[in-house]
Amino acid sequence: MDGSWVVVGPAGGEGRVGATNIGRLRQGKAARGGAGGVTSWDLRVFAGVVGFMGCLLLVASLLMSAVHQVQFRNGAISVNFRGLQEVKQNLVRKEQAEQIMHERLIQMATLATTKNESDSDNFALWEEPYQQARKWKPCAAKHSLADEEPGGNNNGYILISANGGLNQQRVAVCNAVVVAALLNATLVLPRFLYSSVWKDKSQFGDIYQEDYFVNYMKSDVRIVKDLPPHLQSVDFEAIGSQITDNDITKEADPSEFIKTALPVLRKNHVVHFLGFGNRLGFDSVPVHLQRLRCRCNFHALKFAPEIQKLGSLLVQRLRGVSEMQTEMDKQLFGSNMIDTASREERTDDAGGPSRFLALHMRFEVDMVAYSLCEFGGGEEERRELHAFRETHFPALATRLRNTTVSPEELRSQGRCPLTPEEAGLILSALGYDHRTFMYVAGSQIYGGATRLRPLTRLYPNLVTKEDILSSDELAPLKNFSSRLAALDFIACASSDVFAVTDSGSQLSSLVSGCRVYHGRGRAPTLHPNRKRYAQILSEEGGIEWSGFRKRVRTMVEEYKRVRARPRGRTVYRQPRTPGCMCRAGGDSSVDF
Repeated sequence: MDGSWVVVGPAGGEGRVGATNIGRLRQGKAARGGAGGVTSWDLRVFAGVVGFMGCLLLVASLLMSAVHQVQFRNGAISVNFRGLQEVKQNLVRKEQAEQIMHERLIQMATLATTKNESDSDNFALWEEPYQQARKWKPCAAKHSLADEEPGGNNNGYILISANGGLNQQRVAVCNAVVVAALLNATLVLPRFLYSSVWKDKSQFGDIYQEDYFVNYMKSDVRIVKDLPPHLQSVDFEAIGSQITDNDITKEADPSEFIKTALPVLRKNHVVHFLGFGNRLGFDSVPVHLQRLRCRCNFHALKFAPEIQKLGSLLVQRLRGVSEMQTEMDKQLFGSNMIDTASREERTDDAGGPSRFLALHMRFEVDMVAYSLCEFGGGEEERRELHAFRETHFPALATRLRNTTVSPEELRSQGRCPLTPEEAGLILSALGYDHRTFMYVAGSQIYGGATRLRPLTRLYPNLVTKEDILSSDELAPLKNFSSRLAALDFIACASSDVFAVTDSGSQLSSLVSGCRVYHGRGRAPTLHPNRKRYAQILSEEGGIEWSGFRKRVRTMVEEYKRVRARPRGRTVYRQPRTPGCMCRAGGDSSVDF
């Protein structure tokens, strides 16, 4: 399976999408030419054959640059990629090398994205289409209920060890704050478990600002950095104070924590939640605790200064501007915004895109294998995914031996992850043309370059954090996947438009909620209904481009309706709910 994937997100590893020449986007410097270099010949000194040879070298160099560079917008940005842009460099490759499932639609989309250049400039999806979005205001920052203050009788200490990556851990921290308040306990600064998948030893203080977190939440729950000395050497499992995810129902009611954890806490004065995941529900949580969870997520968790500074630099280069002043900027960067206008290497005519779209793709091999879907790769693909399941999902592989799963039925139910090709078709139907500047967040794309070529054919101006930031700038975060993922979080949250391909992703959930909460109605998220989209694609044989475009736009527009959080939905993705956000003029206890 070596060579089957290409990295389009976190740094590190072979096949990583990296930029060898990022031009004005990287450090504001003018881009240098392509391979080979061009020397300026003094024709007044060198004559005859030497001058003729110099001209030939100049022409050859220009031809090489034409193949290896993509000029963005006003020509100020030139990009030479080893990963995504490899698609454009290898023009001699045969068409059948592409992994395409919807050839007819791709052909129509290619024509549309290259001809309708004015469509994306005027298309309404660059902004929130509904004025109602601005009527919802953040209200989790204000203390308005007396019972938010910590009680006088403390029952002991709660320690959590959160598993997963950056976003799963963030959810665990917010839920732990609520559980600590619910049980009237002191929360020990959360610990992050080392994962063989993420391979990141980062702890809370490496990602977030510890003192800010403790001080911001001190009126709601007591938080300390360590257990008291007499509890630090305790064997939690031996004394019965260790509670795992197997002991608590997923999205449990608060009453379950009171029943399961409170007696242990009162007896031993300490409870250790091991592998603390998504264990707290949404609908059964009282308003004052819901507010507490939103205070933690949207206000108390600030990225560490080094992440804020690098994230600020990343976003400024993506926007092509030097000033950062939006509400989202203030929340993400605080006082650590980089003033690139004062940097010597930046020039006044640096140019660059003023708007960018962020795309988060979920098409990693583990997600593809677990979905049990098929993606046009035939028997070779089936064998490869079967082998992956046998190794990484043995329980699923065993269950499959006794059951029959129809990939066609799974697709019709909207249970298959979208391929890069299918994501590109949606963006094409929404009117984004081939000039659209796009930031790609995600992980290793299953199928590698062959899977990406249909997308890069439609949208050649794709970049990642490795393309925008130099290797020296990224060096402090190298080999720390969670800290690198924080840069993806920042870029997606700050984008003019955020497009997701999967509703189950924690990153897409948290970023979408952040954009709703802090976006002031100016941060749209494009989210397809995979079941409806599967129905549209099933009719591609007879559908014309105009019909396809109309149905896709209707599908996306309907998701973007502004409404209160539906029952059973996460407050992290949809914070328009009592305790988190309030309708303007509808909550007299909140100052706007």
